[in-house]
Amino acid sequence: MDRRAAARRPLSAPEPGLFGPASITWRLDREAFLLLGAGPRALLMQIAHPAVAAGVADHSNFRADPWTRLAATLRSYLRIVYGTTDQARAEVHRLNRLHGGVQGVVPGGGAYHGRDPALALWVHATLVDSTLTTAHAWLRPLDRQDRARAYEESVPIGRLFGIAADRLPADLAAFEDYMTSMLADDGPVQPGRTAKDLAAAILSPPAGPALRTILGSMTDLIPTRLLGPAESLGDRVPAAATAWLLWPSIGLLPPRLREAYGLPWSPLERAVAAWLVASWRAWNAVLPPFVREMPQARAADRRIASTMP
Repeated sequence: MDRRAAARRPLSAPEPGLFGPASITWRLDREAFLLLGAGPRALLMQIAHPAVAAGVADHSNFRADPWTRLAATLRSYLRIVYGTTDQARAEVHRLNRLHGGVQGVVPGGGAYHGRDPALALWVHATLVDSTLTTAHAWLRPLDRQDRARAYEESVPIGRLFGIAADRLPADLAAFEDYMTSMLADDGPVQPGRTAKDLAAAILSPPAGPALRTILGSMTDLIPTRLLGPAESLGDRVPAAATAWLLWPSIGLLPPRLREAYGLPWSPLERAVAAWLVASWRAWNAVLPPFVREMPQARAADRRIASTMP
């Protein structure tokens, strides 16, 4: 085909995936530093449900390496948000199939199953709520319209994970009522011993795997050959020495959950958390997009741009 013929060839239609560049979800989830808060917060909220905590403890190596699970969750989430429609649906199908084999007994009584719609709704809700809470606190204030739109964009994803339409909150107000009921003093979200053990692993992770996870999300900036040495270097750092970096995530938790976990929140923790968030904001304002944005988001931008005239 000569150049003139190639020039006349129509471009393929843009493949925005399940959300697309016009969505507020695309605009929020591309900010890498938000995931420092939303990821750990969502995990802590998820395992505060005893059935979720039992499933995580029974079916993963979470205590030894929580950041591997966090990285896997992040990759799945970003593939659903920024992948093509086929990629996103394939990822949802993979997760549904994986969760189908997750089942067991909750300490103290009862059983759990990974495809339980009530548990699926709670996990889904923590991701939505943590994204909105972190963006509002760290990035920019979200007005009621932004929050409502972001929640509406999440509803079809909940349906793909097998949550029936009559179980999903119909709108933002209903979603807020659901979160309030789940987090109430007499609600089902009550951190037990298993949750507290897992929380300790989240908040004081082995430095080596944590560093590898963070650098692994920046493979377009950092050569993969450096990941191994970075992890080895991190293995020499005591986990407790870096635990303070997660204090901002603790500050994002609902106060009742923070107290139920027994997490300290003294003036020292509050001051360090505020300083860290202010520092991240300052850096985020001056860093170029290829540093501060998630690689999956930039790849989706390129995919859309390649189909535009």
